Amino acid sequence: MTSTGTVLVIGATGTTGSRTAAQLLAAGHRVRAASRRGAPLPGAEPVRFDWYDPATHDAALAGTDRVYLVPPVGDPDPAAVMLPFLERARTLGVRRAVLLSSSAVPEGGPAVGAVHQALPSLFDEWAVLRPSWFMQNFTGAHLHATTIRATGAFATATGDGRVAYVDADDIAAVALHALTGPDAPNTDLVLTGPDALTHDDIATILTEVTGRPVTHQHLTAAEVRDRLTEQAGVPPEFAALLADMDRAIAHGAENRTTDTVHRLAGRPPRDFRTVAERENALAL
Repeated sequence: MTSTGTVLVIGATGTTGSRTAAQLLAAGHRVRAASRRGAPLPGAEPVRFDWYDPATHDAALAGTDRVYLVPPVGDPDPAAVMLPFLERARTLGVRRAVLLSSSAVPEGGPAVGAVHQALPSLFDEWAVLRPSWFMQNFTGAHLHATTIRATGAFATATGDGRVAYVDADDIAAVALHALTGPDAPNTDLVLTGPDALTHDDIATILTEVTGRPVTHQHLTAAEVRDRLTEQAGVPPEFAALLADMDRAIAHGAENRTTDTVHRLAGRPPRDFRTVAERENALAL
């Protein structure tokens, strides 16, 4: 892989896409920043892109040889739109594809798991990033963050289960390596932060960092599903999938840490308190 190609970043205004684009630009790579509105991004070439509008696909792909793939948000069957796009990408000269998936979704699993399964047959150079849940869920536009700001509380069905939340900046650092390193990873990469925390732990840290009381409300999986549908407008099928992930966390599915960020980014992953302090300072 040479350093002269252009990287298409899909979801370039989103949580990981914006950070990946910024790190690519800082490293001197050319970036085509794709979003539904084609929003400007300093240093990048903006382009309008909509997963559900194939008329936008060729213009986004033209002249690119690498692509960072953020699946369509909330779609329980993203393969239906992503696989035709990826076949077209290969035809137009894309050689390396890096897919954002989730630590909770294995190869061949639900939702983006089907795209993960297909990727090696489409590209000789590829990687699947499977991060744990984002630390930015508590500081950005996620339902947890908005309810914390509105009520001082957030709710899950995770019980006392632990999650090694990961900083989106660390995800982007691994994406940079996967997209531009001399050799593609050609595997899936589970990304975590350094510590597996309960959501009660998260609430305690947020209380200490912000100086405002934050509590974690314990719900059932059915209550989480209904809350996502009614308050966040999440489609019922996808809300049920997310609620099932909470149930899996309660049973220990995310109680693990990996060395992936340290190994590929060359530095330890940031811990939750550090990120909460950074994001809180930015919000002041």
